[in-house]
Amino acid sequence: MADVIVAGGSGGLGSETVQSLAAEWRIVLSYRTRAPKPVPNTTAVRADLMVAADRTRLLDAAPGLYSLVVMTGDPARGAGETPYHRSHEANYLGPILLAREAAERMKASATAGAIVLVSTMQAVSVFPNSTPYAAQKAALIHAARILAKECRGRINIRVNVICPGVNEAGMAKASIASGKYQRYLSEDVIPRYGRAADVARAVRFFLEPDNYITGQVLTVDGGLTL
Repeated sequence: MADVIVAGGSGGLGSETVQSLAAEWRIVLSYRTRAPKPVPNTTAVRADLMVAADRTRLLDAAPGLYSLVVMTGDPARGAGETPYHRSHEANYLGPILLAREAAERMKASATAGAIVLVSTMQAVSVFPNSTPYAAQKAALIHAARILAKECRGRINIRVNVICPGVNEAGMAKASIASGKYQRYLSEDVIPRYGRAADVARAVRFFLEPDNYITGQVLTVDGGLTL
């Protein structure tokens, strides 16, 4: 049984993804502050993706690495420069450094694996007041596509991105509770808010062995950004 790392696997979207994948793969999940509840066939590793030693320790915990799923992030709210710096680290730099290091390990072991990075609908459509968060998530998409091009070939490491929409789990949960996105339901733009399971299914799709898709962005938002 191969190993799958789910960085950010203790969050609202991450925990659902871990449970979805644990029946088929050994899961190594990372968390930064919130320790996860025990799940069969999983190992939890505390890691800050901005710390090189933590990234190495996380990768070392998955010697049979087949796939990496990066679901970490920061909503980057607040005034001044601080949200911009925090977002750069949490939403772009940490995730892409881990992805590139995982790809090098897969290349070294000749593993035709998969890397899935989680961005946001705000990275593919323009929303006011989202610059600190959305700009770094958009940069993550571009960096992922570059990595996909670098990793294609006979030993094909597929790199894809998922962009969730308004989701009842994860960072959008508080915004839903405040009524921020209610108009999308009232105006019949989307049939319902997204669920963690919607994202977990998309992750599972990209992890399928011999999947023929790489360098792509899948927006899972019920049509909100159309």
